[in-house]
Amino acid sequence: MGDYQIFFEWLMFAVRWLHVITAIAWIGSSFYFIALDLGLRKTPSLPPLAHGEEWQVHGGGFYHIQKYLVAPDFLPEHLTWFKWEAYWTWLSGFMLLVLVYYVGANLYLVDRTVLDVAAWQAIALSLASIVLGWVLYDNLCKSPIGQSTTGLMLVLFAILVAMSWGYTQIFTGRAALLHMGAFTATIMAANVAMIIIPNQRIVVADLKAGRVPDAKYGKIAKQRSLHNNYLTLPVIFFMLSSHYPLAFATQWNWIIASLIFLVGVVIRHYFNTRHARKGNPHWTWAAAVILFIVIAWLSSGPKLPGSAGEAVASRAAEPFLSAEHFAAASLTVQTRCAMCHTAEPAWEGVYEPPKNVILDNDIAIANHAKDIAIQAGYAHAMPPGNVSGITEEERALLVAWFREGSGQ
Repeated sequence: MGDYQIFFEWLMFAVRWLHVITAIAWIGSSFYFIALDLGLRKTPSLPPLAHGEEWQVHGGGFYHIQKYLVAPDFLPEHLTWFKWEAYWTWLSGFMLLVLVYYVGANLYLVDRTVLDVAAWQAIALSLASIVLGWVLYDNLCKSPIGQSTTGLMLVLFAILVAMSWGYTQIFTGRAALLHMGAFTATIMAANVAMIIIPNQRIVVADLKAGRVPDAKYGKIAKQRSLHNNYLTLPVIFFMLSSHYPLAFATQWNWIIASLIFLVGVVIRHYFNTRHARKGNPHWTWAAAVILFIVIAWLSSGPKLPGSAGEAVASRAAEPFLSAEHFAAASLTVQTRCAMCHTAEPAWEGVYEPPKNVILDNDIAIANHAKDIAIQAGYAHAMPPGNVSGITEEERALLVAWFREGSGQ
């Protein structure tokens, strides 16, 4: 039974690895095609129906690329479809959401000091919010507002700010920012699956049938692709945020999340303007730096309680509190770990509890039983470099306590 937890950790690692790999592939292709599209030029030598072309050099060779707004007058035998990068990025991300935040809902998703709900209720709220995001966004794009780039961006930003605040009223700070990433990434993946690829299939089908494809399908797909381009950088921030309490463990975390969207927009605006050969807007970097300084300042505000609310035991923590070896395990943790994992760390060079994990009281220790066993029992990751001198006997004790509490 003890091997099950080790297998589960490796499963999460494998899914995270897959998520990173597929995300690199999706982001890379997305950035490349937006840059390519913005850099196209009209030349006298363009064939009929071609919109623009670009010459590129890479890997020791030259590439001559031409774009057709609708379609060429013939359909090539082979078409490369860029879709599985997006699909697998979303699927692997959702798998991670399930493995980390749904399976570990009592610790990572539910904060009973924020909203005292059962794990299944928190999971239902999570799923409903993700679906709601796509429904709101898609209908917004299809409404008259969607015809105005500026109006659409303002309304969408207002929705994102509202969701940032709403998530912090339901979940832990860590889960709130992660859900902003899932909320946004779902919109991006659904753009590919529900709009971009279907529109491209319509164009291909019309061409095969000898009909002239309607240019509106390409226009709509391009709009959604551009939205994905601007949303990418904030999503990456949210996916990394779980490692940084200064981002998620402050009462202003929802404002930080909102400002991150603005940072992403101005950075992408710089690169998109450069790729379109429309200037070199250096002001965007100044704006990004100012926004980031504001974010850093906001992070110095009042902190949220330790993850999962260390003053309130989760439902899953009760067996660990009553386990035979709990008293000895608690003493070990408070002796070897609590100098860093406390509201005001005493260890030199540590100014915030790592990942906002508090381990200076019994309830907090019980809440984090699995993490303690994995990090300091099964593995020797904690304490770093064994700076507090935890012994092999103490590590074995932590494992024994975890097995008792989990019924192994």
